[in-house]
Amino acid sequence: MASIAPRSSTRNGKTIKVYDARYRDPSGRQRKKTFTKKGDAERFAAAVETDKARGQYVDLSDRTTVAAYARAWAEARPHRASTASRTASLIDVHIAGTALGGRRLADVRPSEVQAWAADRSRALAPSTLRLLVSTLRSIYTSAVLDRLIASSPVVRVQLPRSERARVVPLTVDQVRALAEAMPARTRAMVLTQAGLGLRVGELLALRVSDVDFLRRTARVEFQVAPRSKVRTDPKTPRSRRTVPLPAVVADALAAHLAEFGAGDDGSIFTTATAGTFYTRERYGELFAAAVGRAGLRAGTSSHDLRHHYASVLLAAGESVVAVAERLGHENASLVLSTYGHLMPDSEDRTRRAVDEAWSGTVLGGGRRPGDPGRRG
Repeated sequence: MASIAPRSSTRNGKTIKVYDARYRDPSGRQRKKTFTKKGDAERFAAAVETDKARGQYVDLSDRTTVAAYARAWAEARPHRASTASRTASLIDVHIAGTALGGRRLADVRPSEVQAWAADRSRALAPSTLRLLVSTLRSIYTSAVLDRLIASSPVVRVQLPRSERARVVPLTVDQVRALAEAMPARTRAMVLTQAGLGLRVGELLALRVSDVDFLRRTARVEFQVAPRSKVRTDPKTPRSRRTVPLPAVVADALAAHLAEFGAGDDGSIFTTATAGTFYTRERYGELFAAAVGRAGLRAGTSSHDLRHHYASVLLAAGESVVAVAERLGHENASLVLSTYGHLMPDSEDRTRRAVDEAWSGTVLGGGRRPGDPGRRG
């Protein structure tokens, strides 16, 4: 239990009576806080014991900075290698590299977080800024659970409005032109990604054993991690999937393997010199050069081939759920939010739905002439 002990103290050349509130924190460490009034010391001691009993004790003397705790938080997360790298970069550059990072966790106020977010908005895209603020919010939530602070200052942060541009998928002719603009050894990569809807890492990791030409299916088992030549688990558990193998892809793969062969580890797409699969960065360089030669819009990336795949399926009448499964998404909501405007005849269906709902009524609650009505 906390105790109150009076003693004499010299302040500004005068001897005064002060009161030491002594207590033990939840770890058993002896603590002390001094007050000039006995009533204040008693109230503090009672509050400490109440907080300890409720499991709400916070060590207000802790000097941990935002940057130090953020790094410790990140190291303890069960992140995949690519996620861990991205998170570490965000923390190093945009938290530790700012004035906020040097502040003591418990000293940061909501207004400081808002000012920090406004400053970061001048250097980051809206989507990246939202990811950064979400990361800081998670860091502070963890600090609350660790009882280093009583509450999080990352609340009601106002961020710039983010308008996501509508997807304009590549046409079949554009994909064909892009493939023809690629070096011969990588031409089948474009057709495979466009015909199977693979992420670029999944494409690079594809092996001969993953493709069943007889049953006309392709199995996604791995992806290639960024900036490496290492196969890792796919992005999410749902990313590990079996995809129907169209004839256009089967023919492209068969021709590619006949001309270039497979790597020693079974990799389908290999470099001419090393005999191993491409890195994401090298494939991106080749792709960007082909975009220019094919005359496609600037900024077109390999991810646009996934958009092409989704748009083809939706135009053919595939359900949103089926498209989500083919793409390896966790649920169909992302497909709806990204590709909903591409669903066929959506405008006609909207008009028809409203017209059919109103077809039996007229303004004022009456009925159309000739319809059965009430007796007058």
